[in-house]
Amino acid sequence: MPRLTEQERQEVIRFIEADKPLPDKYRFLLFEDTREAELLWNGKTAEVCNTVLPFQTLERVDNPRAEKQPATQPALSDERGRQLKGWTNKLIWGDNRLILSSLKNGPVRAEIEAQGGLKVVYIDPPFDSGADVPMNIEIGGKQPNILEEIAYRDTWGEGADSFIAMLYERLNLIHELLAEDGSIYVHCDWRVNSLIRLAMDEIFGQENLVNQIGWTYKTGGTPEKVGFAKKHDQVLFYAKGTKPIFNPLYQKSYVPTLPEPHTNSGKRLRVQRDEVCELCKNGGPSEKYRMVIARDVWADIPAIYRNDSQLTDYPTQKPEALLERIIKASSNEGDLVADFFCGSGTTPAVAEKLGRKWIAADLGKFAIHTTRKRMIGVQRERKAAGEDYRAFEILNFGKYERQYYIGVNPNLRKAEQQKQEKAFVDLILRAYATERTDRFPPFDGVKAGRLVAVCPVNLPVTRPWVEELILACLKHRVTRMDVLGFEFEINLFPTVLEAARSKGIDIAPRYIPADVFDTRAVERNQVVFHDVAFIEAKPLVTHSENGAPVTVAVELTDFSVFYSQDAITHAEQTLKKPGSRIAVEQGQVVKVTRDADRIFRREVLTEHWTDWIDSWAVDFDFESQREIIRVQHPETGEWAEQWTGDYVFENEWQSFRTRKNREMELTSAPYECTPGRRKLAVKVVDIFGNDTMTIVEVSV
Repeated sequence: MPRLTEQERQEVIRFIEADKPLPDKYRFLLFEDTREAELLWNGKTAEVCNTVLPFQTLERVDNPRAEKQPATQPALSDERGRQLKGWTNKLIWGDNRLILSSLKNGPVRAEIEAQGGLKVVYIDPPFDSGADVPMNIEIGGKQPNILEEIAYRDTWGEGADSFIAMLYERLNLIHELLAEDGSIYVHCDWRVNSLIRLAMDEIFGQENLVNQIGWTYKTGGTPEKVGFAKKHDQVLFYAKGTKPIFNPLYQKSYVPTLPEPHTNSGKRLRVQRDEVCELCKNGGPSEKYRMVIARDVWADIPAIYRNDSQLTDYPTQKPEALLERIIKASSNEGDLVADFFCGSGTTPAVAEKLGRKWIAADLGKFAIHTTRKRMIGVQRERKAAGEDYRAFEILNFGKYERQYYIGVNPNLRKAEQQKQEKAFVDLILRAYATERTDRFPPFDGVKAGRLVAVCPVNLPVTRPWVEELILACLKHRVTRMDVLGFEFEINLFPTVLEAARSKGIDIAPRYIPADVFDTRAVERNQVVFHDVAFIEAKPLVTHSENGAPVTVAVELTDFSVFYSQDAITHAEQTLKKPGSRIAVEQGQVVKVTRDADRIFRREVLTEHWTDWIDSWAVDFDFESQREIIRVQHPETGEWAEQWTGDYVFENEWQSFRTRKNREMELTSAPYECTPGRRKLAVKVVDIFGNDTMTIVEVSV
């Protein structure tokens, strides 16, 4: 420890006696630190999340391969060609802080290590612009209308310290997960690249900075009032250790074609092949190119244009060519790659096409839904081409993440648990803009003359609970109520609603969205509680004739939606000048337009119930696969498997809309099955990214 002068010792004592923090200089005088330079921000800490939550499987997707395999090959798939063994790719919906911590410290870590560890991680985190990033949602068929929704919120509080604190913790967790020969690529722009580089120098070591890659693109570059047009992003490439995987690649280098003769004042000019001659007056160099060893400036990766087949319309989508170069350079076939801000799913799509295994994660439901459709498309493409592909599963933390957010501890005494439950209900009521009341138990609040009941955080809304609420309504002589829950018992509605209406009671069941835990969304009144939708589906059974197999298909016959997001009258009141707004009222999407003469027009955009559907899928043998989670014993620390009581939805057939194909099949392909009674599960994903599922029982 460095020796302090007497004056410095007295100064330290005065600060301590005054209960004031020591000046920064004493951090270096009193404590050893090998870092010569360090990035500091308010509240900086080296602590990272160590929480482990069990992953729950929402859905498993595996496009069936050829039904029969040669007898000489090991059985890697079942009789219908669905994967049985090996790594299953993972698409995880949730907070990537909790995802990374659970991967690092939980039982999935052993699975990752069995694959050789994470070889390459690519992340494209938000750039701390502080803005809500919109996404266009297409409604309807051949000529779709456009509805704008928030894809994600690009902020973590106030100022750069909040942003870098968020990213610093995640980079630390990624560093721990990376294999020793692994690498990380972080995509950034001018807003935060300096902060991110200093943070990565600290975590990965300045000596492990391999490249600061400049990706220049032909689109964009809007002129600035002061300064040059911004025409590039940066990708920071760091290695975990001293011997990372690296496969040298080539890139295009464009070569100008010079006119002949090419002189200036009678002297012939010598122009290098990679230079652009300013004396060329014929429109510039041609698009001829030669291949050179890839450099740290990438000007040969084209942007995504409107007619590009890979375009998903998700904001901030990056070209597949960009990820192809990164993944090819820092991994080999069969390696595991990851993206924890996956957005539109470019990283897993490219990884699948290159024969890599993958983990992808995102907080936004639009990101998960976009990636799910994209990966199903990749499976279909590879199946048609006779190429290999892997199954993938969609995971989340379910009720365990909700319990974590509000600090639920099942080991607390009952009185303490009640305090936590009250805090949770207060949070939901605030997001729902509801006044709390204790006058009508078991209801929690009142909103616009309707009683409001909030289901417990760790339970679904069940038939007995709703029936209890109906009896309470009759007791209090109230005829209208809203029921809020994160999950609803399958096939609970509409039979319960019909029973309530027969007693003169109107029930509005609504989903509590994950946005309730986003304080900024609550403060801005951006939390939308969508009504529960209802599916009607009919089984179509073809009986055996002349030895033909028995088949069953599903016809989707109705999707009832009663969403209300922004009342039409409110939309008209807020249009202070000519323009248009979208309102969602009583299951109709309406475009409200005001002209220069202050005349309002209303155009209904949802002409048919099918306009609400973005995709739907069928599991022809629901309850065939239990949902298993792995939990750790609090005393022994051993991991054990536990059934949640739910089942995994096996996505065996699906139909979904794309940008180029807006058609929707309403009858599934037939499924060969053995005679007997079975349950069919039908799942619909609507245009807002919400899942609704129903069970249809059939005798075959």
